[in-house]
Amino acid sequence: MLSNKPLSNFNDLGLLLLRITFGGLMLLNHGLGKMDKLLAGGDIKFADPIGLGMEISLQLTIFAEVICAGLLVLGLFTRLTLIPLMFTMLVAVFVMHWTDSFGDKEGALLYLIPYIILFVKGSGKYSIDNYLFKK
Repeated sequence: MLSNKPLSNFNDLGLLLLRITFGGLMLLNHGLGKMDKLLAGGDIKFADPIGLGMEISLQLTIFAEVICAGLLVLGLFTRLTLIPLMFTMLVAVFVMHWTDSFGDKEGALLYLIPYIILFVKGSGKYSIDNYLFKK
């Protein structure tokens, strides 16, 4: 218990928990609402933080927050799916909320950090990646 070595059996469970929690929360709390906005039709009013246009910005955000978050939960193409998720959170922190208080940046940072950890560590053995790409 006092060792700093990871508990080998629990390392992969921790990665699974990170994937399900932060992929699932992104999908359910953020992505599906934005997808509903797009599918509802009518005028699209969405932030355009990097100058691509409101509709394209919304579509790219939905891609990250729905498609990539869903793949993250499954552990499929994990590192590739994390790139759009990390980019979206970086834009949220450093563009959308740059002049806001730290508290307004906190949510995006709380998603960004686990995404970086998962990018570095990989999806773990409880993932489709492990099944498909096991060496």
